Amino acid sequence: MAAHSHDHGYAGHSNPPGHTHAGGHAGHSHPTLRPSVLGWAMAATLGLVVAEVFGGILGRSVALLNDAVHNLSDVPALGISYLAMRWAQRPADSEKTYGYHRAGTLAAFTNAFVLVLLSLWLGYEAFERFRSPVAVVESWMIWTSVGALAVNGGITLALVKARGDLNLRSILVHNFGDALSNIAIIAGALIIHATGADWIDPLLGLAIGLLVLWSSIGILRESSHILLEGRPPDLRVEDVARAILTIEGVQEVHDVHLWSLGGGHHALSLHARIPDMHLDECERLLASIQRVAAKEFGVEHTTVQLERAGLPATSGYVMPVPAKK
Repeated sequence: MAAHSHDHGYAGHSNPPGHTHAGGHAGHSHPTLRPSVLGWAMAATLGLVVAEVFGGILGRSVALLNDAVHNLSDVPALGISYLAMRWAQRPADSEKTYGYHRAGTLAAFTNAFVLVLLSLWLGYEAFERFRSPVAVVESWMIWTSVGALAVNGGITLALVKARGDLNLRSILVHNFGDALSNIAIIAGALIIHATGADWIDPLLGLAIGLLVLWSSIGILRESSHILLEGRPPDLRVEDVARAILTIEGVQEVHDVHLWSLGGGHHALSLHARIPDMHLDECERLLASIQRVAAKEFGVEHTTVQLERAGLPATSGYVMPVPAKK
């Protein structure tokens, strides 16, 4: 699609070449994953939870029970992510004019918040077991964890290709942590069998809780940054403003805003001061700003407010310096 812009007086909104309003974005290809993969993962995780609950009860292992609860939290997480993937495919409409890209970000935030609470509970349960040690049955720990490792490892491998998506990365990180905890439980059961040190079981439970907490806080921070219209971490306002100032006719840039729409899609709005010129020249200047934003910074939605040079700067935020008179 050819580049186009809409002008109303001195205001302009431009979209980069290849942009489509129906949710397609040329130049930004992300690994795709069929939603059905998440459906199968959810079914496998439910079966795993049942197996770990029985294994934890019969083996008297708090680590297995904690891991069962850990895996149980994957079920709503997978369900939310499944819905988020379906919603993100919807085109923009009159209600959601930027589309539904943030559905996945919202799902990631919800998942991470639940996991933070869950990790605190797992830590408390492990601490209580330290105070009242219980002898475990190592064979139940080992064989249950071997089955769990197969399930979590398979889900992790299925999600690796979609790790660029924040929503799916929250599930990937969680399942990778599950697989590591399964390995730790197997090793711990072998050590308990060899030494009789039952305190290793609650120690593993505490370690699993800390692992969940550590991985969840990072996702919580990143998703909340996007939901709060934060600047994309790989872009700097100063760099964007200076690049646009190199365009012939742009004398000053201010009121610059950068934010993420989710899923690697970015938006930019700014005010640019220009000399008096014909409307056709304004169109060409808008197209130049659009090309710079798209080519150098990967910005898909660029909104520009053009202002006549010589008027007093009232925005209070001029980037990087006012025009010299």
